[in-house]
Amino acid sequence: MSQKNNPGLPPLRRGWTRVPDEKIPKPTFWPAALALGAVLTLWGLVTSFIVATVGLLLLILSISGWLEEMRHE
Repeated sequence: MSQKNNPGLPPLRRGWTRVPDEKIPKPTFWPAALALGAVLTLWGLVTSFIVATVGLLLLILSISGWLEEMRHE
C-alpha cells in the first residue's frame, strides 16, 4: 500500500508492512448463552435435576444457534 492511497495513515518504518483488511464477524450473544448453559448444567449436577435440564437445553440451543449463524456467514 502506498501513502498516496491512504493519506490518513502514518508512514511505516523500514521493513514493516500493513496488515490487510479482514472481515470481522458481527457480534452475537451465542457464546454468552453457551457459557450460561454450561454453568447451569454443572451447577444443576450439584444442586437440582431441573437446573441441569434447563442448562443442558440452553447448551444445546446455543450450540445449534451459533453453528447456524456461522453457517450463514
